[in-house]
Amino acid sequence: MAVLTLDFNHTPSFADRVNEAVDAAITAENVARTTRDYLGGSRLGHACERALQFEFTATPKDEGQDFSGQVLRIFAIGHELEDLAIRWLRGAGFDLYTQKGNRPDGGQFGFSVAGGRIRGHVDGIIAAGPEGFGLAVPALWECKTMNAKNWRACVKDGVAKSKPVYAAQIAVYQAYMEAQVPGISANPAMFTAINKDTAELYHEQVPFDAELAQRMSDRGVRILRATDAGELLPRVAANRDFFECRFCAWAERCWGLPA
Repeated sequence: MAVLTLDFNHTPSFADRVNEAVDAAITAENVARTTRDYLGGSRLGHACERALQFEFTATPKDEGQDFSGQVLRIFAIGHELEDLAIRWLRGAGFDLYTQKGNRPDGGQFGFSVAGGRIRGHVDGIIAAGPEGFGLAVPALWECKTMNAKNWRACVKDGVAKSKPVYAAQIAVYQAYMEAQVPGISANPAMFTAINKDTAELYHEQVPFDAELAQRMSDRGVRILRATDAGELLPRVAANRDFFECRFCAWAERCWGLPA
């Protein structure tokens, strides 16, 4: 029978030490960032309103639930892939604006409502498309990166069914950007999904869902009012084993509080 020998004197490899230094720098940079003091429009479609309250109030996460260096690296790669998608679409003939006036100092397109307590920043606005596409403009452009499994689900079922949080974000952004970009809510948004594993691209036109936008707007107001009143909104589930609860960064805190 094989004998398992434990090496209690294991010395971290060169790669381990470099990675530890990299992750320490990344996490320190993330901690130093100013805490967001508003409810993000991109988050309104999250399943649990109580979790959104914790997020909005910057409630400390459960021990060990802060983003690791690896997760932060994944986020950073997603941002870089989005920049590549912008370049690819522009090269294909899409007149895509990601900054006002497409100037480096133009500032990102976005909105602020409820006294600045609900805000959002859009990935881009399409002013024109290649000839022959029949693309109605101006059109909101939103881009997400996904692993292969989630990307395939998005291709198969569409963003509204496979990624309802993203669908809610699109509807909210179309609604709130209308004041700044007249016509943007009348035209379908263009949603781009990048498969991080294979570099495959998926593009979908998403018609404005006014009912969804209104529900999400009402939800935002409900969260703000409850938080101001010191009230906790209901959990998304009655059982801690529920999928969303098992992956929630505030699960310990939440389930230690009254229902």
